[in-house]
Amino acid sequence: MLNYFNYFTEIEDRFQKRRGSLLLLSTLDWALIETWREAGIPLDAALRGIDAAFDKYEARQKKGRMRRVNGLAWCAQAVMEAAEELREASAGNAATAVETRESGFEHARVSAHLESAAAALDAATVAPEACSATALRLRELAAAINSSSSTAPTHEASGAHNLEALERTLTVLEEKLFAALTAAAPEELLVALKEHAARELAPYRSRMGAVQLRQVERQFVQKQLLVHYSLPRLSLFYMSQQ
Repeated sequence: MLNYFNYFTEIEDRFQKRRGSLLLLSTLDWALIETWREAGIPLDAALRGIDAAFDKYEARQKKGRMRRVNGLAWCAQAVMEAAEELREASAGNAATAVETRESGFEHARVSAHLESAAAALDAATVAPEACSATALRLRELAAAINSSSSTAPTHEASGAHNLEALERTLTVLEEKLFAALTAAAPEELLVALKEHAARELAPYRSRMGAVQLRQVERQFVQKQLLVHYSLPRLSLFYMSQQ
């Protein structure tokens, strides 16, 4: 599994450390991180970009008073530049490292995550058919995981592959669920969420390309739509770490 917990938590930790104080990431910040992950931006590039952005900020700060950095989106341009530099540096080099399975993805915890999400979807008051169908599929996946846990342990690489396959399935289920929710949501709610996204993104438009802005807006609206209807995220990243 590709640093699933680490990708989000390490970016959050690096941003907080460089900022010098604890600042919980906003919905916009989490949406931005998801667009980086979906775009295949390596964790190392994201961390380098954050460092580069703060290095430049601190150099300028010495010459005059500057407003405090309050959002991860302030680092977006530097992250994209770091990702491009990393791609250029690694061009032509074959990957030699073999990824290992991340800890924290025990069968019982993954199954519990899926069952919890299914229960929340069963209680949904919007798009009931889509929510019920998604809940049913999640329970099927949980049952398959419980069944496989009683067999002999698989090879580590195989275990990672199975988790990646499960995550791809959950991504498809989420996309179908988002489509159903969008179709069922009132027009005024969707307009309000897009306006909210536009306000949140306004200070950072000069630091993001048009494509990235659209991706972040989409992630933001989807997240807020789920919050509005008290529905869960299905991705394994949102699995409880307790």
